[in-house]
Amino acid sequence: MSNFSIQREEIERVYGKISPFELKDKLISLAEESKKSGTHSLLDAGRGNPNWIAATPREAFFTFGHFAIEESRRVWADGDLAGMPKKDGIASRFLEFVKNNGNAPGIELLRKIINYGVTVKGFKADDWIYELADGIIGDNYPQPDRMLKHVESVVQDYLIQELCYNEPLEGKFNIFAVEGATAGMCYIFDSLIANNILSKGDKIALMAPIFTPYLEIPHLPRYNFEVVKILADETKSDGTRTWQYPAEEIEKLCDPTIKAIFIVNPSNPASVAMKPETVNHLKNIVENCNPNLMIISDDVYGTFVDSFRSLMADLPYNTIGVYSYSKYFGVTGWRLGTIALHEDNVFDKLLKEQDKDRKERARIRYSGISTDPDNIPFIDRIVADSRQVALNHTAGLSTPQQVQMAFFSLFAILDRENNYKQLTKDICRRRQRLLFDGLGLDLQADPFDAAYYTQFDLLEWASRNYNDEFVKYLQDNYKPLDVLLRLAEESSIVLLSGSGFDGPEWSIRISLANLNDESYSRIGQVLYRILEDYVAEWKGSKTA
Repeated sequence: MSNFSIQREEIERVYGKISPFELKDKLISLAEESKKSGTHSLLDAGRGNPNWIAATPREAFFTFGHFAIEESRRVWADGDLAGMPKKDGIASRFLEFVKNNGNAPGIELLRKIINYGVTVKGFKADDWIYELADGIIGDNYPQPDRMLKHVESVVQDYLIQELCYNEPLEGKFNIFAVEGATAGMCYIFDSLIANNILSKGDKIALMAPIFTPYLEIPHLPRYNFEVVKILADETKSDGTRTWQYPAEEIEKLCDPTIKAIFIVNPSNPASVAMKPETVNHLKNIVENCNPNLMIISDDVYGTFVDSFRSLMADLPYNTIGVYSYSKYFGVTGWRLGTIALHEDNVFDKLLKEQDKDRKERARIRYSGISTDPDNIPFIDRIVADSRQVALNHTAGLSTPQQVQMAFFSLFAILDRENNYKQLTKDICRRRQRLLFDGLGLDLQADPFDAAYYTQFDLLEWASRNYNDEFVKYLQDNYKPLDVLLRLAEESSIVLLSGSGFDGPEWSIRISLANLNDESYSRIGQVLYRILEDYVAEWKGSKTA
């Protein structure tokens, strides 16, 4: 038996039993085999890693690194060895560095970054520049461990701009810099359990379809939550899915035994933001039916939707916001993310209301890091729990990562015309059009569509373009895997099954971010040809 056949059999055996991302790796192996015998190249539209980067803030970051090295050698220079940057007078030395390096890459943005801190934020110049210089050198543990003081302030400005649509809120968010949104979500799950805010077997809700790990984590033995699905199965009058949540689904949250809800907004894989009517419905439910509902919202795709508003903005008391810089700035390798929690929040309220037994367990857990463990805020408990409490003194995201996070944040803030944002939106929307053109479909405008992914329902296509008889023929004679296998075998194209995200069984997810424009025309054309092959078989079966 050929290696090709063995791999196909293995994929068929594990389909539906493993994560779609693990299945993707197996499909890639199959597609690689196919590529060897054909003229086509491998097109992996299964992963959301963008094929662009924000170059200018990186240039500013690396140029500032040269300044920081100069500062280190100024203190102590002994061959390969240098000292640690010093604060006194660092601002005047930075101005001299800018004057002497006027043509360095990113120098103009770097100058504006420093100026923003001093003139807009009111930072003392020496303090601001020293925090960045010492941070980029990475010679100290993060202090404070949750986030560097000045960096947190500018990152908060960025989050308000992008996730709260520039609407200032009463009070502020406390932010924990983490290793990407996935690390943030793991920390939150663990701290909810460690602090007995959630317990094994508790009822939580997931707004589905949703990024696969959110489906898998609640069922791990350490959590074993009872899961209620809030399904985005709203359709238009013609049967087209909007990937929005019907009112009757949202009303499931009226049940006060549902203690927490997890959402990716805009969604993954559908890549659609929750519409305002749904947000208002949710606000009404929280206010009148379930005031202690804990909301954990992953907003990584928010920058790709016009005028996006996170639930952090509309329900700040109830919401923990999780955000990753990875998609917008092309920075998955840096692992930059945040957990943001308003200073007045339901999580701290629930801690205060716990019974004596639960409070005592928390006292024991956190007694090594505070003489007043009862009053440690939930956000700081997350920080401690991220290092098993005992290693709290070494907690926190590495300082060079935090400095890079600040540079990305300020790059976006200083881009008053949103030129970079428009470029990224245009890339995704252009690729979406090319894909749909290849499929021979009209693309319906949707103001809530991030266009970072497209979730394409094959049965919906079959019903709209043919009839229910053809739909039944597909279901009776094929499985969704057959389409994925043909794409990989015949054209070295790798897509993900939407069912792995708790989406419709016959849906597929196509990332619009990680391939060149022309690839999406080809994917659309190949997928259309495969579907039309099924149509020809169906028509042939009727005349046989």
